[in-house]
Amino acid sequence: MSGHLLTLGELGTDGISELLSLTDRFVEVGRRPIPKVPALRGRTVATLFFEESTRTRLAFETAAKRLSADVLNFSAASSSLAKGESLRDTFETVQAMGIHAAVVRHRSAGVPAQIARWADDGVAIVNGGDGWHAHPTQGLQDAYTLWRHFRPAPDSEPGAELDDQPTLAGRRIAIVGDIVHSRVARSDIEAYTALDASIVLVAPPTLLPAQPREWIDCWLPPDAAKRVEISHSLDDVLDDLDVVGLLRCQRERMIDGLIGSVPEYVARYGLTAERAQRLAPDAVITHPGPMNRGIEIAGDTIEDLAAEDRLLVTRQVTYGVAVRMAVLFRLIGSGTALGADDRG
Repeated sequence: MSGHLLTLGELGTDGISELLSLTDRFVEVGRRPIPKVPALRGRTVATLFFEESTRTRLAFETAAKRLSADVLNFSAASSSLAKGESLRDTFETVQAMGIHAAVVRHRSAGVPAQIARWADDGVAIVNGGDGWHAHPTQGLQDAYTLWRHFRPAPDSEPGAELDDQPTLAGRRIAIVGDIVHSRVARSDIEAYTALDASIVLVAPPTLLPAQPREWIDCWLPPDAAKRVEISHSLDDVLDDLDVVGLLRCQRERMIDGLIGSVPEYVARYGLTAERAQRLAPDAVITHPGPMNRGIEIAGDTIEDLAAEDRLLVTRQVTYGVAVRMAVLFRLIGSGTALGADDRG
């Protein structure tokens, strides 16, 4: 893994697998009575959120604190940016405080990569979500959630060894909704295909890139791109899915005329009670949050699937902390052992 995490494509299959395997260890840390290890003691992690996101910020803050790092919070609204200071000057001011890593979130694509070019040697930049481009730690947490859910239990076949190599081979995953504007969709595609899953992107033409096949082919490796297909109908693909990955439907898309009314969207792309009944009995649902009840998924369907342990949203959040612990440890870790006696 390089000195930064900007996209999952830069990691490749080996890098993604390494981080997911490391996440397994930090999930165990989170279950301890005192869920903390001294791995980043003496290190400082800055959260530079030029665009707000409560879930991502809290996940990184929690992850850093569980690793015993100090956390430096930055708020764009109350910073000197509001007084006309440049982005570079703002970052260099924060960097001069002695940070070891910065988590950068920005509404414009490419800002974390630019900040990485300004960063001193030894300062790691993590993309916490940039524009419509990428959200690598969300992709990692979604992939980990699915891998952990589907992998066999150690005692499922007595006498057989459990292969713990991360994989989603044989799984068919739908990503449903606003593909073209979604940084989550792109990172999920990179993570899932790296683990050998098959993907179907389900959306109206207005919420897909203008040339979706060319879009896929231009940034995915050829062997991954061939496992991604496109559908304009959720009903056409529903029966043979292992995972329905729902994306948040942003109401501004309706204002922009990219989709019609809420009832129209729900009629074609919402996970209604009727559609949930058609799913395979072991199919599961993911969502990056926050969910729009009654749009991406019907309210009563949420309750039913949660009762059946098939709605994985809260698990995605829980595992998201462990994923970010793995990323921070891998980028700036001191090498401190994570054994059972390291519970300071």
